Amino acid sequence: MNQKQYITEHVKGKHLTNEERYLIQTRLKDGHSAYRIAKEIGCCANTVRNEIQRGSVILYHGAVVRYKAAAGQARYQENRANSRRQYKVFCCSEFLKYVNEKFTGEPTQWSLDACFGRAQMDGVFSREQMVCTKTLYRYVDLGLLPIRNFNLPEKLQRNTKKAKQRVNKRILGDSIEQRPSEVAERNTFSHWEIDTVVGKRNGDNEVLLTLVERLSTHALILKIPHKDANSVMEGIEQLKDYFGEKWCLVFQTITSDNGSEFARLAELKQDGTDVYFTHPYTSCERPVNERHNGILRRFLPKGTPLESLSADEISWLEDWMNQLPRKRLGYRTPEEVFAEHLDRIYTASTQLAA
Repeated sequence: MNQKQYITEHVKGKHLTNEERYLIQTRLKDGHSAYRIAKEIGCCANTVRNEIQRGSVILYHGAVVRYKAAAGQARYQENRANSRRQYKVFCCSEFLKYVNEKFTGEPTQWSLDACFGRAQMDGVFSREQMVCTKTLYRYVDLGLLPIRNFNLPEKLQRNTKKAKQRVNKRILGDSIEQRPSEVAERNTFSHWEIDTVVGKRNGDNEVLLTLVERLSTHALILKIPHKDANSVMEGIEQLKDYFGEKWCLVFQTITSDNGSEFARLAELKQDGTDVYFTHPYTSCERPVNERHNGILRRFLPKGTPLESLSADEISWLEDWMNQLPRKRLGYRTPEEVFAEHLDRIYTASTQLAA
């Protein structure tokens, strides 16, 4: 029989060898088709056709086009040299130095994404001189930056469990189900979330009252004497005195959990502020405030006594959070966005008064 029984095994995904390329060259001289050569080698016919196309050279001043194994091998090695992942560490060294300074420096301590987005927005570097946020995190994993994964407290703290809504046995006011849909979309200003941050849990220590505006993510931090309803309302009264007549314009709604310290919060409805309460054990219904409290915990771990926390230190924490560029805001800071909306409110009020 003239037909050979080809039993050559070819591993799927394996590249052609130099010997197989010379076999292709020889069989083409013998007049074999690409399909027949592929069957002998043990690969796909398209693999042979592509190899013939890559390794074909022009001979005799364009009169003949013929496949050469040496040309195919040279083209293969050239492609392999360019196929490996190219790192831009050296050409982006100034940008990486900038990232390290902003990430570790005082008082900024920006996130990697904030470093990239703010540098691009401010035009500090051209896009060719930078690498994206995803690449920065990959450089951390590869050890190409003087930043380690334990310096990224939020990287591995992702809860993938679905939230379960439970029956609200404690009814302190209107449920979040009655809250207007525009509040959930976070496209309008003056909608807030409120919570407390506890230091030592002995029930008689000072706590921090935190409020975060949903659109601008601007945070307000107040120290109150106790974690109870009266102390919370004392903190709210301080804010009402600060904003004065514009209180109901700046604070249209407040969303809270069902903690007993917020039992009197519904009284704000008399001042034009609607208050809504989330479902039990559903912190995801107050995501903005929860996120900011998590950031506060970097500086104030659980069990930290808050009595020694001075007003200047609280002000520093508040300024640091509000001056951190945010991706959701186009890498503007919460302070910039909050001030812009406040100006609009005060300008509109002045025009109406005139």
